Amino acid sequence: MIKTHRPFLLVALPFLAVLAVGVWQAEGSAQRGSVYSDAAETRAELQRALSEAKAAQARADKLDETAERATEAAEKTARQAAALAARVQQAEAGIAAAQARISLIDTQRQALTTRLSRRQQPLVRLTGALQKLSRRPLALSALRPGSVRDMVYLRAMLATTVPQVAERTSALRTEIDRGRQLERETMQAVTVLRESEKTLGSQRTKLAALETQQRLKSRQASGSADREAERALALAEQARDLDGLVDQLDQAGKLREELAQLAGPVMRPARPETAVAITPEPTPSQTARAGAPSPYQLPVAGRTLVGFGSPTEDGVSAKGVTLAPAGGAQVVAPAAGRVAFAGTYRGYGRIVIIEHSGGWTSLVTGLARTDVLVGEDLVAGAPLGVAEPGRPEVILELRRDGTPVNPLEFTR
Repeated sequence: MIKTHRPFLLVALPFLAVLAVGVWQAEGSAQRGSVYSDAAETRAELQRALSEAKAAQARADKLDETAERATEAAEKTARQAAALAARVQQAEAGIAAAQARISLIDTQRQALTTRLSRRQQPLVRLTGALQKLSRRPLALSALRPGSVRDMVYLRAMLATTVPQVAERTSALRTEIDRGRQLERETMQAVTVLRESEKTLGSQRTKLAALETQQRLKSRQASGSADREAERALALAEQARDLDGLVDQLDQAGKLREELAQLAGPVMRPARPETAVAITPEPTPSQTARAGAPSPYQLPVAGRTLVGFGSPTEDGVSAKGVTLAPAGGAQVVAPAAGRVAFAGTYRGYGRIVIIEHSGGWTSLVTGLARTDVLVGEDLVAGAPLGVAEPGRPEVILELRRDGTPVNPLEFTR
């Protein structure tokens, strides 16, 4: 009669083994921790990364098309570099999305671990008692007074208990299956992460080779660029703060535009007495002054830490937006323009200031390396350099005639 214990053990023991494996796997995953504060933030980061990856892919495809149509070698190379930089940002966004997905799965598995641990203890105690009873010899049970009556009672009890235990453990088996599914999803996300990292390394290698080629060509005609870079550095030394530097560079840019707009020598008319003064038409620069540079984009993929106008640690309103990219992330030009300054500035690390048409200026700070030269004309999305390692903060400021405006109002 003791054989009546075995059907329950056949159900319970394999279940406990799977339960132990499921808890161990979930706990191992949960030990990796999460880089986000809660599930809502993780989902927001996942959606942001997926959106940025899609946008970067669209920019790269468009830049590749324009590079194919370009006839001049310089323009073709510039757009190829911008396309590669967009591919780098696409891979970076893919890595961020994979990391967010893994973190989200880990959160779900940690919650599953808690539920399984809470439900495991009663079943372990019950199964242990039945295992102990099943090891009692049948002859010994028959010699003990009342043992036969106990066996009959136990058989009746198990006849009703085993189906109930099987029914109640079905929910647990479902959760264990869910744990296995989460494990498979984790492995898939890790595979995507590794592929994105491999793609990122390949794109960075291509971009570095193209940038080296551009630098070698620029050195052949760097006389005027060197002189302009020296003037920019001199202005940086004279400026009391970053606002002063931007203002001085803005004034210098306006003066350069005005000089470029001056008409050349006019031939003396054959009949001076019939000459009539001509009112000059508005220049393209004056017409563009009413609109911001377009298209305009954020220089790096990352979460927004400080919004435009938000209070800073100094108690003043932020004049730009502060972004939190991954360490060493690719930084690009937010719009087409001319490099007015590129280098180290006190308290801000390496910065790049870009002049756009119509009196607009972009300022990008927080770079570990700058890959552009003063006086260089950039296409939108051209690589500026890379962010600092660790946990960098990249600041973007957009100004119109020296007045800060919110760059997020002009980004797509």
